[in-house]
Amino acid sequence: MPIAILDPFSGIAGDMMLGALIDVGLDADWLRALPARLALDQVAVRIERVKRGDISCTKVDFDIPPQPHGRHITDIRKLVDAAGVPEGVRERSNRAFTAIAESEGEIHGVPAERVHLHEVGAVDAILDIVGSIWGLEQLGVDRVYCGPIALGDGTVRAAHGILPVPAPATLKLLEGYPVRPGPEGAGELVTPTGAALVRVLSAGPPPGQYVPVRSGFGAGTKDFKGRANALRIVIAECHSDRGAVRSEEIFQLTADIDDMEPEALAAAADSLRTAGGIDVVTVPIVMKKGRLGSRLEVLVKPSDSRRMEDLVLQITTTIGVRRARIERSVLAREVLTVGVLDEQIRVKIVELPTGGVRAKPEFDDVARVALASGKSVESVSRQAREMAERMIMAGVSRADPRTT
Repeated sequence: MPIAILDPFSGIAGDMMLGALIDVGLDADWLRALPARLALDQVAVRIERVKRGDISCTKVDFDIPPQPHGRHITDIRKLVDAAGVPEGVRERSNRAFTAIAESEGEIHGVPAERVHLHEVGAVDAILDIVGSIWGLEQLGVDRVYCGPIALGDGTVRAAHGILPVPAPATLKLLEGYPVRPGPEGAGELVTPTGAALVRVLSAGPPPGQYVPVRSGFGAGTKDFKGRANALRIVIAECHSDRGAVRSEEIFQLTADIDDMEPEALAAAADSLRTAGGIDVVTVPIVMKKGRLGSRLEVLVKPSDSRRMEDLVLQITTTIGVRRARIERSVLAREVLTVGVLDEQIRVKIVELPTGGVRAKPEFDDVARVALASGKSVESVSRQAREMAERMIMAGVSRADPRTT
C-alpha cells in the first residue's frame, strides 16, 4: 500500500493538509460533501487553484455561518461519534482533539475535559482534522511520515492573548518531532490543528528510500513574496528487500529499581502500557552491593517520550530514567474479526518477510468464548485461526491495519 510523506518546509495547518490531499488525487466532491456528513449544516467548501511563490497549489476554505464560540472536548467527541465515520478515522480524530485538549490543559493548569477549545473547537478545525484523516484513508495510504517542520517566528494573537511562535500548546504537541525555527518574518506557520495531525499520523522521519508516485501542494493562507507558503505531500511506494519488514525510530526508557514491591512494579508496568507504552518489560538484574532488582524498559513513540518519562518517575520509586533513540524492525500486522460459535474473535495477522502470514487469535477473546461455550481454549483458538486462514486464502480484505 502507498505511504504519504509530509514536507512541511513552510509549516503545516489543517487547510494546507486538505489542499495537498486534493492536489494528489482526493475527490474534491467527497470533501464538499463532508460537512453534511458531519451534520455541520450550511457549511460550504471552496476549492481553488492559487499560486504560492511560483508554485501552483490547491487552496481549501470553508464558508461557515455563525457557530458556538468554541467547544469542549466532550462536545467534539459526540459530534465525531455521531457522524458514522469509519472506526479508525473516528479513533484517530478523537485522539487528535484529545491531544490538543491535553496540551492546552497542561499549559493552563486545568484538566483536559474542562478546556474550552476556541480555534480548534471551531467548525473549520473539526473539518480539517476529520477530513485529513479520512482523506488519507480514502487515498488508501497505509502510513504517514513527516520531515522537519518549519515553525515560523515572532508572535501570534490567540484567544489567550499575544503568544510566542510557536504557541505553547502547539510546541507541546510537537515534542519528539524534528522542528526548526523560521524563516525570518514568517509569523505563525504551524497551527494546533496541524501539530495534532502530525502527532496522531506521523510514524517518524521519512524512509531512507522510496519511489515517488505523485506529489502535490496545499496552499497556506499567507502569501509571502518570493517564497512558497505551502505544504508538500508525496504519495510513494516503499519497497523493502525484506518483504513485510519496515523500520521505525522509537525511544527506549530504562530505569533500574531495587526498592519496590513486585506487585507494585507489576501494577506500574500495567499503567505504562495503558498510558501508551508500545511495549513494557521488567528484567531481573543484580545491582550494587549484590542487591536483586528489576530493570524496567518501556518503548514509546517519540512524541510520547517526555510524557511517559514523567509517568515512570511518578509511579515508580526510581530517581532516574535513561532515554535512548533506537531503530527497530517491525513486521506488518493487521487484524481480522472472525465468527466462532456465534461470537466474534479478533485474529492478529502478521506478514512474514518470506511472503507468508502467521495468524494468532487474541487470547482475551478466545478465553471469553471458551468460558461462554464450555469449549476448551485450545479448541476455540484453533477454530479462530483456521477460519482466519481460510479468509486470507479467499482474499478477504483485512480492513483494520495496525502496527505492533
